[in-house]
Amino acid sequence: MTDSATLAQGPLHYTKDDFVSGQDVRWCPGCGDYAILSVMQKTIADHTTTSRENHVFISGIGCSSRFPYYMNTYGFHTIHGRAPSIATGLKCVRPDLTVWVITGDGDGLSIGGNHLIHALRRNIDLNIILINNEIYGLTKGQYSPTSKQGKVAKSTPEGSIDYPINPLCTAIAAEATFIARTVDSDPRHMGATLAKAMKHKGVSFVEIYQNCIIFNKDTHMPIVGRENRDDRALYLEHGKPLIFGKNKDKGIKVSGFGTEIVDLATHPEEAKNLIVHNENEASPNYAYLLTQMAYPEMPVPFGVFRSIEKPTYDDMLTAQVEASIEKKGKGDLKKLLYEEVWTVGEAEKK
Repeated sequence: MTDSATLAQGPLHYTKDDFVSGQDVRWCPGCGDYAILSVMQKTIADHTTTSRENHVFISGIGCSSRFPYYMNTYGFHTIHGRAPSIATGLKCVRPDLTVWVITGDGDGLSIGGNHLIHALRRNIDLNIILINNEIYGLTKGQYSPTSKQGKVAKSTPEGSIDYPINPLCTAIAAEATFIARTVDSDPRHMGATLAKAMKHKGVSFVEIYQNCIIFNKDTHMPIVGRENRDDRALYLEHGKPLIFGKNKDKGIKVSGFGTEIVDLATHPEEAKNLIVHNENEASPNYAYLLTQMAYPEMPVPFGVFRSIEKPTYDDMLTAQVEASIEKKGKGDLKKLLYEEVWTVGEAEKK
């Protein structure tokens, strides 16, 4: 293996192929995960500041959770929903590693929802990628926590009556410091988004709209399809007003506690009232407002919703341990285990 200290002194001349494991990729032909995998491999090669063996991919259970097999890095394929917990433990004992969590809408938001929320609120320096195809793919087509109401699936033959969960809204509620959304059919945007997430100090949470070609084909097409995306997708750019449309003639302004579409072609004077995107806004309120924009009433935002800095759990833990050692000295495990001993026996008779 390459010496990481040596690599850190100069540029890292990696290519995408350096991160290809050579394992047979076992996803269905046409699955959106192929595009995500390819972009991930290229993004790390182009932007990493640490050596390849210092990247670790940790996944739970699901189609997307086969990711660690296909990355030429270290990794763990763990158990359903628990990837954030295992990643937390690894990052706390090896803060020098770049740790990625790969999860899906079922793995991360159903059985793993509680683990995900706590990893986000602690602001652990992890990169969490949630691949959202609004269906359970590995177990063959049951509805998931993000499936739309009315979704007819194998477990909901009469249509789902559940209210779907909003992944980015959940991340905002947990006070995540970096939140973004991208889509598998736009590799350039996906790569730029993943690069920003990787460079962020603290927890980064990226939702990727993905197409499950077998069990939920084209679920995102009304928003991101080539014929629709100009008018139904809103690409966020820091410091620029929220403008969309094929002719860039529609904008977004605040209306009460929500947002409203403005037709700039007929009301050009409204340009001064448009929201100017600020991904560094300290309050979560603005990012939350963006998460509430949903098709068909509003265009769907893509890009970085929020990017702020605050101390990370792993840094604070390391500092706390070091301060304790300085104050009390190194611990003695044998003494800890045997200092106090109890004998369990029959009570003494009086």
